[in-house]
Amino acid sequence: MSLGDDHQSSGGYGGAGQTRTRLPDGDGDGHGTSRRGGRSSSRSLVTMVGVVVLLVAAIAFANRGGDDSAGSDDAAADTPKTSATAPSGTRPVQAGFAHDAQGAQSAAANYAVALGSDGMFDKAKRDAILQAIIVPGRVADFETTLDKAYSPSFNKNVGLNENGSAPKGYTFVSRTSPIGTKVTERSADSATVEVWCSGLLGLAGQNSTSPVTNSWFTITMKLEWVNGDWKIVTHSQKDGPAPIPGDDRASSADEMAKAVQEYGGFTYAR
Repeated sequence: MSLGDDHQSSGGYGGAGQTRTRLPDGDGDGHGTSRRGGRSSSRSLVTMVGVVVLLVAAIAFANRGGDDSAGSDDAAADTPKTSATAPSGTRPVQAGFAHDAQGAQSAAANYAVALGSDGMFDKAKRDAILQAIIVPGRVADFETTLDKAYSPSFNKNVGLNENGSAPKGYTFVSRTSPIGTKVTERSADSATVEVWCSGLLGLAGQNSTSPVTNSWFTITMKLEWVNGDWKIVTHSQKDGPAPIPGDDRASSADEMAKAVQEYGGFTYAR
């Protein structure tokens, strides 16, 4: 069970809070998923141990049916009129990722989204995600490592309650957006993929001591083809490449919280 390679999704974990994205197509090796550079040690820890919920959402959608046999004109006519946070696709992913270089890149991009989501701060969601995206033989190791990392003291250190929930009046933001992918090694049943990402992390709200900030980082994943799909064997992260910051005015805490609530996170990339 996983995301497919037809580049579509109709929702995510949390239903109407999800949207769809699609990165440019190309040949499998021509694209150029733990965490964020330039932050406190606690933020670095989030990025290094992350693995998540949006993926679980997309996986759930993969079990739904649909029919994309209509032509492009019909598809355009049938496009639903939705709110900003509603799913934009009309047909969910049907099967796992393709058994080729592009399929490995698609898997890595989506796993990067999972690695950076707020679902990792919830024990039940985190375990479900690990079961879905990690090779079976490594799941127990990942669970042990992440249970230690996402401790009550760690949650408090990033501004959350001990159980990983956001304090009343605040909106917790943890999102990763893939910018591009690159295969660095490949064999018939394994691939090493680098995913260049941008991420958001912090608490949106008045008087927040951990305001939402942006970072740039690259996640390297070693994937194996197991039981008909790509699964993570190992993953690591390094800072950058980071562009020169622009002249954008930083939004207020209220503006940021509103944006997070109104714009759903992505469930399917590439």
